[in-house]
This record gives sequence, C-alpha cells and structure tokens, in this order.
Amino acid sequence: MAGKEIEKLIKAVAKLPALGTRSARRIVLYLLKNRAQSLAPLIEALQEVEKNVKPCAVCGNYDTSEICSVCADPARESKLICVVQDVADLWAMERVGFYKGKYHVLGGVLSALEGVTPEDLNIESLLERLEHEKPEEIILALPATVDGQITAHYLLNRLKNMPVKVTTLAQGIPMGAELDYMDDGTIGLALNSRKPM
Repeated sequence: MAGKEIEKLIKAVAKLPALGTRSARRIVLYLLKNRAQSLAPLIEALQEVEKNVKPCAVCGNYDTSEICSVCADPARESKLICVVQDVADLWAMERVGFYKGKYHVLGGVLSALEGVTPEDLNIESLLERLEHEKPEEIILALPATVDGQITAHYLLNRLKNMPVKVTTLAQGIPMGAELDYMDDGTIGLALNSRKPM
C-alpha cells in the first residue's frame, strides 16, 4: 500500500498515546499532503525538543534549562510542594491556574503488578528536597486508583516523622454530576470526605 519509509512512519506515529494504526495513517497522509505547512515545522520542532529539552534537576518537569521555569520562579510559594505522578499531571495543575506552589514529579506510582518499587520512583529526591527546602506542606496529588493510594500511604509513612503537614486532593462527586450516574466507590468516598457547609 505504501513504501517502507511511510510504513515505518505510520508505525512510529501509531505508538503515540491514544492513536492506533488507522489514526496514524490519517496523520501521516495529512503530513505528506501538507509538507510545507505541517511536516517541515513538525520535524523542526521535534529536533529542537530532542536537542534542548531535559528534565528539571529539582522537580522533574521538562524545560530547556537545568532548573525549570516553575522551580526558578521567585513568585512561586516555596513552602508548598505538590507531589504528582507524572509531568502530564503537573501540566494539568498548571493549566487550571489555581496552584502557586512548587512540584515534585514521582515518575510513576508503586505497582506490584508492573514491578514498580520505591527505588524506581523519585522518592529519595523528594526526601532530600524536604531536608533542604523545609516546606510547610506536601500535597499528594496522586491518582485515585489502588496503585495511587498505595503510593500515597507509602509516602505518608515515609513522611510521618518529618515536620511537614501532608494533605491530599479532595475526592468524590465532581461538579455537575448526578448521584444516579456515580459508581458506588465514588459515592462512598464522597460520603467519607464530607465537610461542613
């Protein structure tokens, strides 16, 4: 159907998250039809990212400098560190725009099934940050999954003897949702996490 170079590109694009072979074919075909407007700028952007972007030495975010723009920003609240699973979670928090503290990217969550242990995550660097930066609060913004909760409990255990307040994001029924459409676990969590009005 297509030359080996095109098939190789389709296979590479199909490996990206949320894309399959059919979507990859459509993307590659679009790029080929629009080389000047789309393909050339994409190649240039990918080369620049490959050459210049690296993980932040402090938090793990991606940036072009050794210390990312979030960590380097003097206006950020240095007494507050939000622990997230991945850079995508950090970017989601930044997109919302409410959080003004610093971050720490774990690089995953503990998982017995996938063989992810504490040594595989950026936990020791978090503990080192606590000693040097002396934050007042650590926010555990980890997924509301079994592995996310196991990771939160592990971190809570490691932090229990440190002079820092540990909090987690509120969980429960999302704004605009109806109880009839919620699963039992979400309703139970919302009941257990209720607060006074």
